[in-house]
Amino acid sequence: MHKRTLLTALSLVALAAVVAATATAAANRKTASKRANSPVQVEVFAPRTGDVAGKQSKGFFVDLALRYPSLAASGADFQLTGPATHQNQAPFPGTFAAGVDEKVPGLIVLLSTTTVGARNGQNLANLFNLTGFTNQKTNEIWDTWIVGAPSFGKNVRSVLRVAIAADKNKDGIYNDAPAVVPDSNHDGRINAVDLNAYGVASNIAVVPFEIRD
Repeated sequence: MHKRTLLTALSLVALAAVVAATATAAANRKTASKRANSPVQVEVFAPRTGDVAGKQSKGFFVDLALRYPSLAASGADFQLTGPATHQNQAPFPGTFAAGVDEKVPGLIVLLSTTTVGARNGQNLANLFNLTGFTNQKTNEIWDTWIVGAPSFGKNVRSVLRVAIAADKNKDGIYNDAPAVVPDSNHDGRINAVDLNAYGVASNIAVVPFEIRD
């Protein structure tokens, strides 16, 4: 009797594992399909999932690739900028402050541990320093930020979320990012639920990592 019970239990465990694997595979296929069908593709090079980034809780990179249906649809332009005297300087002037980046006007960048502005709902896209056109064949733009101040949590686990806002004004250009992402469900946390509620034209890249001294 004991042997039969053990075999039955093992069979149920094996069946549960198969069901779980099938469900996971289906979910992954659905996510991959949604990502592939998005007009804009977002890829995060840095940080990577699980990275322990920075020194003195600053000096780490947020590095992105963005692929659009066309370069014109991106609404993007060159920039090489930074804080104080570094902004609005030749050869590629740009402003520098939290909010919407006029050089990549559809970009939404959130860090869950942000301590400035609207905190975890604050769009950080206009803090990016370097924007360039990488590959005209794929309409690819690279965008890079070196975090210059410990304003995004000290010795904390953080989550980076990146997306491109939907073309909300229907002008054919992805230039409708908000300065602050609204908390659609009023739970105090800005995440994929709120980004989807606002409207996105891309996959939502999600990268959990650590910021450390």
